[in-house]
Amino acid sequence: MRLLIVEDDTRLLRTLNRALKEEGYAVDCAEDGEEGLRKATELDYDLILLDIMLPKRDGLSLLAELRKTKKTPVIFLTARDTADDRVKGLDQGGDDYIVKPFDLAELFARVRALIRRSRNEPSPNIVLGDVTIDTLSKTVIVGGQPVILTAREYSILEYLAIHHKRIVTRSELYEHLFDDYEDTLSNLLDVHVYNIRKKLKTPLITTRRGYGYTIDR
Repeated sequence: MRLLIVEDDTRLLRTLNRALKEEGYAVDCAEDGEEGLRKATELDYDLILLDIMLPKRDGLSLLAELRKTKKTPVIFLTARDTADDRVKGLDQGGDDYIVKPFDLAELFARVRALIRRSRNEPSPNIVLGDVTIDTLSKTVIVGGQPVILTAREYSILEYLAIHHKRIVTRSELYEHLFDDYEDTLSNLLDVHVYNIRKKLKTPLITTRRGYGYTIDR
Protein backbone atom coordinates (compact mmCIF):
# COMPACT_ATOMS: atom_id res chain seq x y z
CA MET A 1 0.00 0.00 0.00
CA ARG A 2 1.22 3.49 -0.83
CA LEU A 3 0.63 6.34 1.62
CA LEU A 4 1.15 10.10 1.47
CA ILE A 5 2.14 12.08 4.57
CA VAL A 6 1.52 15.83 4.43
CA GLU A 7 3.22 17.30 7.51
CA ASP A 8 5.40 20.39 8.03
CA ASP A 9 6.99 19.21 11.29
CA THR A 10 10.22 17.78 9.84
CA ARG A 11 11.00 15.63 12.85
CA LEU A 12 7.54 14.06 12.97
CA LEU A 13 7.55 13.61 9.19
CA ARG A 14 10.82 11.67 9.33
CA THR A 15 9.58 9.54 12.23
CA LEU A 16 6.34 8.64 10.46
CA ASN A 17 8.11 8.01 7.17
CA ARG A 18 10.57 5.60 8.77
CA ALA A 19 7.97 3.87 10.96
CA LEU A 20 5.46 3.31 8.17
CA LYS A 21 8.13 1.97 5.83
CA GLU A 22 9.12 -0.47 8.56
CA GLU A 23 5.46 -1.56 8.59
CA GLY A 24 5.78 -2.41 4.90
CA TYR A 25 4.14 0.64 3.32
CA ALA A 26 5.52 2.66 0.42
CA VAL A 27 5.57 6.28 1.58
CA ASP A 28 5.73 9.67 -0.11
CA CYS A 29 6.03 12.94 1.81
CA ALA A 30 5.09 16.59 1.39
CA GLU A 31 5.94 19.46 3.74
CA ASP A 32 3.36 22.02 2.61
CA GLY A 33 -0.23 22.05 1.40
CA GLU A 34 0.50 22.91 -2.22
CA GLU A 35 2.97 20.06 -2.65
CA GLY A 36 0.60 17.75 -0.81
CA LEU A 37 -2.33 18.62 -3.08
CA ARG A 38 -0.20 18.15 -6.20
CA LYS A 39 0.95 14.68 -5.15
CA ALA A 40 -2.49 13.64 -3.89
CA THR A 41 -4.03 14.69 -7.20
CA GLU A 42 -1.41 13.11 -9.46
CA LEU A 43 -1.31 9.68 -7.79
CA ASP A 44 -3.95 7.29 -6.42
CA TYR A 45 -2.79 6.78 -2.83
CA ASP A 46 -4.35 4.14 -0.61
CA LEU A 47 -4.46 6.62 2.28
CA ILE A 48 -3.30 10.13 3.18
CA LEU A 49 -2.10 11.33 6.59
CA LEU A 50 -2.84 15.05 6.62
CA ASP A 51 -1.87 17.78 9.04
CA ILE A 52 -4.30 20.71 9.31
CA MET A 53 -1.87 23.57 10.02
CA LEU A 54 0.33 23.67 6.92
CA PRO A 55 2.23 26.38 5.02
CA LYS A 56 0.94 27.59 1.62
CA ARG A 57 -2.38 25.75 1.95
CA ASP A 58 -4.01 24.36 5.10
CA GLY A 59 -5.17 20.80 5.36
CA LEU A 60 -8.89 21.62 5.32
CA SER A 61 -8.72 23.55 2.04
CA LEU A 62 -6.42 20.87 0.58
CA LEU A 63 -8.98 18.19 1.34
CA ALA A 64 -11.87 20.30 0.05
CA GLU A 65 -10.08 20.63 -3.29
CA LEU A 66 -9.10 16.96 -3.38
CA ARG A 67 -12.66 15.81 -2.70
CA LYS A 68 -13.77 17.38 -5.99
CA THR A 69 -12.06 14.52 -7.83
CA LYS A 70 -10.95 11.80 -5.39
CA LYS A 71 -12.25 9.71 -2.50
CA THR A 72 -8.84 8.79 -1.08
CA PRO A 73 -9.16 7.89 2.65
CA VAL A 74 -7.74 10.68 4.85
CA ILE A 75 -6.70 10.70 8.50
CA PHE A 76 -6.13 14.15 9.98
CA LEU A 77 -3.05 14.51 12.20
CA THR A 78 -3.35 17.65 14.31
CA ALA A 79 -2.74 19.31 17.64
CA ARG A 80 -6.26 20.78 17.54
CA ASP A 81 -8.36 18.67 19.90
CA THR A 82 -11.64 20.52 20.42
CA ALA A 83 -14.93 18.98 19.32
CA ASP A 84 -15.45 21.86 16.89
CA ASP A 85 -12.11 21.15 15.21
CA ARG A 86 -12.95 17.46 14.87
CA VAL A 87 -16.36 18.24 13.41
CA LYS A 88 -14.83 20.62 10.84
CA GLY A 89 -12.28 18.05 9.77
CA LEU A 90 -14.82 15.25 9.39
CA ASP A 91 -17.41 17.48 7.69
CA GLN A 92 -14.77 18.59 5.21
CA GLY A 93 -14.40 15.00 4.05
CA GLY A 94 -11.90 13.52 6.49
CA ASP A 95 -12.38 9.87 7.43
CA ASP A 96 -10.61 9.83 10.79
CA TYR A 97 -8.90 12.18 13.23
CA ILE A 98 -6.00 11.62 15.60
CA VAL A 99 -4.60 14.22 17.99
CA LYS A 100 -0.89 14.88 18.48
CA PRO A 101 0.99 13.51 20.30
CA PHE A 102 -0.26 10.04 19.44
CA ASP A 103 0.87 6.46 19.89
CA LEU A 104 2.28 4.92 16.71
CA ALA A 105 0.56 1.60 17.40
CA GLU A 106 -2.81 3.35 17.50
CA LEU A 107 -2.03 5.20 14.28
CA PHE A 108 -1.05 1.97 12.53
CA ALA A 109 -4.30 0.33 13.70
CA ARG A 110 -6.34 3.26 12.37
CA VAL A 111 -4.49 3.12 9.04
CA ARG A 112 -5.17 -0.61 8.67
CA ALA A 113 -8.82 -0.26 9.69
CA LEU A 114 -9.48 2.64 7.34
CA ILE A 115 -7.86 0.90 4.38
CA ARG A 116 -9.93 -2.23 5.07
CA ARG A 117 -13.10 -0.16 5.39
CA SER A 118 -12.41 1.72 2.16
CA ARG A 119 -12.14 -1.64 0.37
CA ASN A 120 -15.21 -3.17 2.07
CA GLU A 121 -13.14 -5.78 3.91
CA PRO A 122 -14.64 -6.32 7.38
CA SER A 123 -12.18 -9.08 8.27
CA PRO A 124 -8.40 -8.65 8.54
CA ASN A 125 -7.96 -12.16 7.10
CA ILE A 126 -7.97 -12.87 3.37
CA VAL A 127 -8.54 -16.56 2.62
CA LEU A 128 -7.72 -17.87 -0.86
CA GLY A 129 -7.97 -21.65 -0.90
CA ASP A 130 -5.31 -22.99 1.46
CA VAL A 131 -3.60 -19.59 1.65
CA THR A 132 -4.52 -17.25 4.52
CA ILE A 133 -3.18 -13.69 4.67
CA ASP A 134 -3.47 -11.94 8.04
CA THR A 135 -3.33 -8.20 7.31
CA LEU A 136 -2.98 -7.34 11.01
CA SER A 137 0.11 -9.39 11.74
CA LYS A 138 1.20 -9.32 8.08
CA THR A 139 1.72 -13.05 8.08
CA VAL A 140 0.94 -15.74 5.53
CA ILE A 141 -0.18 -19.31 6.25
CA VAL A 142 -0.18 -21.97 3.52
CA GLY A 143 -1.71 -25.35 4.34
CA GLY A 144 -1.47 -24.58 8.04
CA GLN A 145 2.23 -23.70 7.88
CA PRO A 146 3.67 -20.16 8.17
CA VAL A 147 5.55 -18.80 5.15
CA ILE A 148 8.17 -16.11 5.69
CA LEU A 149 8.04 -13.28 3.15
CA THR A 150 10.02 -10.06 3.00
CA ALA A 151 8.08 -6.83 3.59
CA ARG A 152 7.98 -6.09 -0.14
CA GLU A 153 6.96 -9.64 -1.06
CA TYR A 154 4.17 -9.48 1.49
CA SER A 155 2.91 -6.12 0.22
CA ILE A 156 2.75 -7.44 -3.36
CA LEU A 157 0.90 -10.59 -2.30
CA GLU A 158 -1.52 -8.63 -0.12
CA TYR A 159 -2.32 -6.17 -2.91
CA LEU A 160 -2.95 -8.95 -5.42
CA ALA A 161 -5.09 -10.79 -2.88
CA ILE A 162 -7.19 -7.72 -2.12
CA HIS A 163 -7.80 -7.31 -5.85
CA HIS A 164 -8.17 -11.02 -6.65
CA LYS A 165 -10.24 -12.10 -9.65
CA ARG A 166 -9.06 -9.14 -11.70
CA ILE A 167 -5.84 -8.37 -13.55
CA VAL A 168 -3.53 -6.00 -11.69
CA THR A 169 -1.23 -4.22 -14.10
CA ARG A 170 2.45 -3.77 -13.49
CA SER A 171 2.02 0.01 -13.50
CA GLU A 172 -0.69 -0.25 -10.81
CA LEU A 173 1.58 -2.34 -8.61
CA TYR A 174 4.41 0.14 -9.01
CA GLU A 175 2.12 3.08 -8.29
CA HIS A 176 0.72 1.58 -5.10
CA LEU A 177 3.73 -0.28 -3.70
CA PHE A 178 6.84 1.67 -4.71
CA ASP A 179 7.67 5.21 -3.61
CA ASP A 180 9.19 8.14 -5.52
CA TYR A 181 12.76 7.01 -4.91
CA GLU A 182 12.52 3.48 -6.30
CA ASP A 183 13.41 2.42 -9.81
CA THR A 184 10.21 1.31 -11.56
CA LEU A 185 12.05 0.42 -14.77
CA SER A 186 14.00 -2.48 -13.30
CA ASN A 187 12.93 -6.13 -13.14
CA LEU A 188 12.48 -6.00 -9.35
CA LEU A 189 8.77 -6.76 -9.59
CA ASP A 190 9.40 -9.92 -11.59
CA VAL A 191 12.01 -11.05 -9.08
CA HIS A 192 9.64 -10.47 -6.14
CA VAL A 193 6.78 -12.37 -7.80
CA TYR A 194 9.13 -15.26 -8.62
CA ASN A 195 10.25 -15.42 -4.97
CA ILE A 196 6.65 -15.32 -3.71
CA ARG A 197 5.70 -18.25 -5.92
CA LYS A 198 8.75 -20.20 -4.82
CA LYS A 199 8.00 -19.66 -1.13
CA LEU A 200 4.25 -20.34 -1.33
CA LYS A 201 4.82 -23.53 -3.36
CA THR A 202 1.39 -23.09 -4.90
CA PRO A 203 0.31 -21.62 -8.27
CA LEU A 204 -1.62 -18.79 -6.65
CA ILE A 205 -0.37 -15.91 -8.83
CA THR A 206 -0.91 -16.08 -12.59
CA THR A 207 1.06 -13.92 -15.03
CA ARG A 208 -0.96 -12.36 -17.85
CA ARG A 209 1.63 -11.56 -20.48
CA GLY A 210 1.53 -7.96 -21.59
CA TYR A 211 -0.88 -7.01 -18.79
CA GLY A 212 0.21 -7.93 -15.29
CA TYR A 213 -0.74 -10.45 -12.64
CA THR A 214 -3.90 -11.97 -11.23
CA ILE A 215 -5.14 -14.27 -8.48
CA ASP A 216 -8.15 -16.09 -9.88
CA ARG A 217 -9.41 -17.73 -6.67
